[in-house]
Amino acid sequence: MAMRAAWGEQLETAQAERLEADLKAALRRKPSQEGRLGGAVRCLLPLSERLQQAASETLTVLVRRGSYTRPLYAALARGLGECDAAAAAPAFRDALGSDDSGGLPTLSAACFSKDPSLTEPLARAVMNRHPHLVFAAEVARVARGESTGQHIASVAPKIKESHRLALCAEILVPLLWARALPAGIAPALAVLRDAERHLGRWLVLGALATRAGDPKPLKEARERAEDGPSSARAAWAMVAWALSEGTNAPPEVRPTVELVARLSDRPSSDKDLTFLYRLAAAGAPTARSMLEGVAKGSSLANESAIRAALYLARDHERDDLAGALEKAAGNTRREPLRGLAVAALFDIGKCERAQELTRGILASKHLPTAAWAALVSRAGADGSAVVTEPRFRRVQLGWPE
Repeated sequence: MAMRAAWGEQLETAQAERLEADLKAALRRKPSQEGRLGGAVRCLLPLSERLQQAASETLTVLVRRGSYTRPLYAALARGLGECDAAAAAPAFRDALGSDDSGGLPTLSAACFSKDPSLTEPLARAVMNRHPHLVFAAEVARVARGESTGQHIASVAPKIKESHRLALCAEILVPLLWARALPAGIAPALAVLRDAERHLGRWLVLGALATRAGDPKPLKEARERAEDGPSSARAAWAMVAWALSEGTNAPPEVRPTVELVARLSDRPSSDKDLTFLYRLAAAGAPTARSMLEGVAKGSSLANESAIRAALYLARDHERDDLAGALEKAAGNTRREPLRGLAVAALFDIGKCERAQELTRGILASKHLPTAAWAALVSRAGADGSAVVTEPRFRRVQLGWPE
């Protein structure tokens, strides 16, 4: 039986030791699955001060090497920023003092950190010669309550398209799952929206502005849903619903792969299904048909199928898929999917069975599987979901948002 971690820790000692070893190995040689390592560590950081210390030490080495573009750096920086880990503050200060202010991942992490020692380095970062870095630094200062955002609106028009895309992916998307930004950010977001042609990124910009108290994105989306080109009205109706989510029922629009891909913040070529899961989580009846197509019966051969099965079993009385999820959780031939299947079982209400199954995969050689098991083993009975969009992206897919 595995030993429990020290008092105050919520990770098994063996799990913490494994992650520490993986981080040390990643410094010696870049792993092929670096994104998934970073995602797993990031999602488990809140459970362990020991892991936070190991991650801070790794971050310090990466800063010393100037390895700001590595996926591991992005994941650790944002994760430690969200945890407001004091041990990471010196590394953040050093990174912000570099020529490029540590790049967008560092400035993204600063959006979440409350450490007062970052105030002066961020103020200097605003003087950078690159408009996109100035914009990101000012977003961080606005998020930290150190700026009203008046300066940022004058910088936004100077940002070229490639940098706008990078800002959206690395600075703004992570903020979707954080507290709302102050109202001063709205004018700058409006400038970026006016230049944005990709509907999913427009939605990101509109959502952040709406949460900041700006009514203009919702008004514009509704107008385009009613009076825009007929080929785009369905998509704009979805955007308008997303911006007013919680106050209106989803539109009677049947989602398709093309439509859902257009509404993702990822490139349309990725065929990302995030918006489908958003509809499913809201209980949209129109999502069922596409969920059935994604699940493809009961074989559950990929992560998308497992996530679709979660919603079908929970909300659409597909009891057969509860059994399919349990079968997937025990299928050693598909080790990368076992942890996600256990987490999905937990979320459909099979909590005791899910926690029983974690014992068989906590030591899985596939790190995301072990990470899901750790998250399930520490999940409470308060109804909070284990399979959230941020965790799915970070743990299962290895994306650094």
